[in-house]
Amino acid sequence: MTEHIDNIRLSGDLRYRFDYLSKFVNFSQNDIAALNTLATTVLPRVPVIVDAVYRKLFQFDVTKNFFVLRNDGFDGKLKNEQSLTLESAQMTYRKDMLSGYLKRLFLQQEWTDDFLQYLSRVGRMHTNKMGAASINVDFIHINATLSYIETLLIEVVWNAENLDNKTKKEMLVALNKVFRIQNDFFLLHYLEPAKEDEPPRHRKPTDKCACS
Repeated sequence: MTEHIDNIRLSGDLRYRFDYLSKFVNFSQNDIAALNTLATTVLPRVPVIVDAVYRKLFQFDVTKNFFVLRNDGFDGKLKNEQSLTLESAQMTYRKDMLSGYLKRLFLQQEWTDDFLQYLSRVGRMHTNKMGAASINVDFIHINATLSYIETLLIEVVWNAENLDNKTKKEMLVALNKVFRIQNDFFLLHYLEPAKEDEPPRHRKPTDKCACS
């Protein structure tokens, strides 16, 4: 029997959207358990993974330029494009944010409404929907970054000598589902229509930067 899905609720009800995605890709508590088990293998490698992600983002000016913008929550002095390094304070802040995200993703045992809202905020903060806190990253860079993070995690699982093939398969499948869900939570905000009373905004990566 065909199940009815309310298309309007998909856009306005995050839990409803998640439940639909979960049923479609068969994301279940078993996948969450696989992620929790994988945590013991992944978490010690988080600093290496995070460093690799930002080294990749530094390879291209179109992605590196976003890091001269003031990120919400960072109150330190910003470096400009010429003086910015992976060890700059603003980059340490970004690395800590990504580290915290990955740790929470693998340690979360119950995908509560609060956790879904957290995953949604991660997506929203990269758009132009959060006022001064926005950094307005084009989705092509988001998609590429998520894909790269997933690839790094796949390599960790594949090369883990303490895991049998059955467990590796379960973990890889769970990773694939999680990143499809997270990618959708990003896309939800990128496709969200702007309010009629808000003028369109497109901030260049180098705008409004009090850099040194």
